[in-house]
Amino acid sequence: MTKIAFIGLGNMGSGMCANLLKAGHEVRAFDLNTEAVQAAVDKGAFGAASLKDAVQGAEVVVSMLPAGKHVLAVYFGKDGVAEHANKGILLIDCSTIAVEDAREAAKQAEAAGFPMVDAPVSGGTAAADAGTLTFMAGGADMAFVRAEPILKAMGKNIFHAGASGNGQAAKIANNMLLGISMIGTCEAFNLAEKLGLDAQTFFDISSVSSGQCWSMTSYCPAPGPVPTSPANRDYQPGFAVAMMLKDLKLAHEAAVAAGAKITLGEMAEKVYGDLDARGHAGLDFSGVMKDLKGAL
Repeated sequence: MTKIAFIGLGNMGSGMCANLLKAGHEVRAFDLNTEAVQAAVDKGAFGAASLKDAVQGAEVVVSMLPAGKHVLAVYFGKDGVAEHANKGILLIDCSTIAVEDAREAAKQAEAAGFPMVDAPVSGGTAAADAGTLTFMAGGADMAFVRAEPILKAMGKNIFHAGASGNGQAAKIANNMLLGISMIGTCEAFNLAEKLGLDAQTFFDISSVSSGQCWSMTSYCPAPGPVPTSPANRDYQPGFAVAMMLKDLKLAHEAAVAAGAKITLGEMAEKVYGDLDARGHAGLDFSGVMKDLKGAL
């Protein structure tokens, strides 16, 4: 049994905590949102009254936070993890943040005597509940070796992407591709409909042809063909427009810093930015299908 502090629960944290508990670990959960903490407590975690309460005595800290500034503040700011945790405990940050912020966090962690990995997650709430998430981890080899069994308790696919920050690099590159391919898939279904081809017939053809992609076969944006997709729940997330827009902005910032050209990535960012500006940040990101049809 490992004593784990879980900081920043959001929508996925209670499911992740539940799977850590199933694996035999002890979990102390902390979030500023008391309802999120209660959801974790309902599944067997201990609710921590403060950050200090969560990390004292912990052997591992797992965090999921909104942005790099929050990660740096929670770990290394006043009354942060580094101030209250035992030296040498493992830090696993599962937030999706800028590559440079992840590398700065790892640098500060090393200086303070803590091994750290950045391990952003892919999969959404359903995968969090099922324990089938994908983690892309960056960090030193020994830190990853320590983190891997904890990540395996919450996920199905665990990858060591290399040095600190590389987990974030893999996540934002992957999600940029996802954002682009979803728009293309939506456009293809809309074109097929305009030409008189119904969604199921087009799906049956394209899903086994050269147009096949995850956005089509696993998360189809057209209602009907894939019963579990948000398209059959009026595009309730899932993975919200606001989250996809955040990832595309991170990809854009990283591309500028690295001198990489991402023409389609920038176009995708504009599409989701327009959707967000119209007040649909809470729509599932595949809801761009409705947007392209002029239904919003």
